[in-house]
Amino acid sequence: MTATAEQQGRAAQLRAQIEQHNRAYYELDAPIIPDAEYDRLFRELQALEQAHPELLTADSPTRRVGGAPLAQFDPVRHAVPMLSIRTETDTEDSGALAFDARVRRELGLGEADPPLEYAAELKFDGLAISLRYENGMLVRAATRGDGETGEDVTQNVRTVGSIPLRLRGDAPAVLEVRGEIYMRRDDFEAFNARALAAGEKLLVNPRNGAAGSIRQLDPAVTRKRPLSFFAYGVGEIDGWTPPPTHSALLDALLAFGLPVCAERVVAHGADSLAAFHREVARRRMTLPFDIDGVVYKVNSLALQARLGFVSREPRWAVAHKYPAQEALTELLDIEIQVGRTGALTPVARLAPVFVGGVTVTNATLHNEDEIRRKDLRIGDTVIVRRAGDVIPEVVGAVAERRSGSERVFAMPEKCPVCGSHAVRGADEAVTRCSGGLFCAAQRKQALLHFASRRAMDIEGLGDKLVDQLVDNAVVGTPADLYKLGVAALAALDRMAEKSAANLLAAIEASKQTTLARFIFALGIRNVGERTAKDLARHFGSLDRLLAADPARLQQVPDVGPVVASSMAQFFAEPHNREVIEQLRAAGVRWEEGEAQASVSGRLAGKVFVLTGTLPTLSREQAGGLIEAAGGKVSGSVSKKTDFVVAGSEAGSKLEKAQQLGVSDHRRGGAAGPAGE
Repeated sequence: MTATAEQQGRAAQLRAQIEQHNRAYYELDAPIIPDAEYDRLFRELQALEQAHPELLTADSPTRRVGGAPLAQFDPVRHAVPMLSIRTETDTEDSGALAFDARVRRELGLGEADPPLEYAAELKFDGLAISLRYENGMLVRAATRGDGETGEDVTQNVRTVGSIPLRLRGDAPAVLEVRGEIYMRRDDFEAFNARALAAGEKLLVNPRNGAAGSIRQLDPAVTRKRPLSFFAYGVGEIDGWTPPPTHSALLDALLAFGLPVCAERVVAHGADSLAAFHREVARRRMTLPFDIDGVVYKVNSLALQARLGFVSREPRWAVAHKYPAQEALTELLDIEIQVGRTGALTPVARLAPVFVGGVTVTNATLHNEDEIRRKDLRIGDTVIVRRAGDVIPEVVGAVAERRSGSERVFAMPEKCPVCGSHAVRGADEAVTRCSGGLFCAAQRKQALLHFASRRAMDIEGLGDKLVDQLVDNAVVGTPADLYKLGVAALAALDRMAEKSAANLLAAIEASKQTTLARFIFALGIRNVGERTAKDLARHFGSLDRLLAADPARLQQVPDVGPVVASSMAQFFAEPHNREVIEQLRAAGVRWEEGEAQASVSGRLAGKVFVLTGTLPTLSREQAGGLIEAAGGKVSGSVSKKTDFVVAGSEAGSKLEKAQQLGVSDHRRGGAAGPAGE
């Protein structure tokens, strides 16, 4: 049947789109769509051409491989074409079964014939390269290009440390090695971390990092990139008879000093291929580099020659892919989630898209800076990535598809849950809700911290009970704890009348506390137990603390601008002030004193570290004695440490103190003077 005008137009449109994407991917190293979307377009064009052969043109991308070489590089004609291999997109076992059945059929094998032997390898996600060795010396390196002609990138490839400049042993007169230049994930992340610190441009992903590095015009730039190489085949050979199998060929390349990936097996029959596919899928995310599938090759080189090629692909090999890790979809909206600690996290609401084996509708955007860096706008067509069990990520926007109706996102000024002010520290990337004692999103975390042993010490108020109290709307703020009765508690799951009475007794006992414990119990960001003690000692009363501005707060030892800002924001929120007043009205009390401009006592200004098991005191008790005498207790040893109190089984802290020359007081020796 002759193709309709609509089909003719669609084929022309597909050819133009694929050529555009080939140029972006192969020549500019700046792909604008994910691989899965490209594969979909390519398969659609293939299907049209197969159904209507008159649509197949001489310049169709289905007859070509890759893209044209860049004009900046000298062209290299491949003596043996660098062809790509057929892709099997069925991600289940049937992909391996179909390949085996096709090969057996083309070889004329029947059911009674033994299983075929295959070489099974990984499909690397990098840049294909051809290395030409003459008499063992590397003389030229070329990219794949269009499969027939590539680019001379010899000077850049010479900077890749894993590529030998001279082969080991008795090398052939000519040996063209085919392989992949790639970038390990840890190398990619370390490079980007250094680039970020230096204010330089970041690499988009490991694949683009590898391709862009090799195609730099300045080899000095390539030399700075952490590139690696794996060999997986050969091209032209002169003066050497290769082994009879592909697996033995790779062993021979390894003996020549070329790196060959160890993740490969010789498989017998379709079931073994499928098992390899499943096993690699299971370990895929633990590999140190990116792959997007596995490759099956008929192991016998003689059978490979007998099978030959069809169009642009060998009949004896196939790439069995995994579920696409990237896909296109629409960014419908950006919503805000408030975490248990008050962090406001933007979340992408996406048009449903199948990627990485699941349907994705949401993806974290981390923070406002991340949205700005990726230039994401509501209504954008975006690239979504999901690798293994990793949370889906929005990689970036396809700016070319913008219509002008997209909206720029703005972080809210108030918490969407409780209406408290949303604040962001000067040196922080995260915006936070300032209503810590009031915000519904933070209730469970606030209650657990408030009741913890070093805060108000309410024994029996644990995670499961807090979940019930909040989920059943029995308790909203810490102040509500002091309004509880036996009846309300006894109605909860696994809470008998005696257990309820014990909890109420613990709550009642907690009313008598210290100012330091109360300050710590409020859960103010950046205010730990030690800072709370310093604040209580310095101000003497809660009212004086509440009245202090940031400048006054910074007069407290070890309270800098960040801590002072956190406290000022917390106390400026009316919701927090209201809960504090409710707690005082409920009878929570402490002994207040006069404000102290400086700490007095025998140990004033001295810093102690406690380690090991003390013979007569707990570390908490010893710390209390030290602080009562004006000293400070630190959790780590540094040059500021004056004394280390070392009990039995003291570990690394004591060793570090000895290295720094810090005084060592054993068997309670330092606790003695603190109590004298």
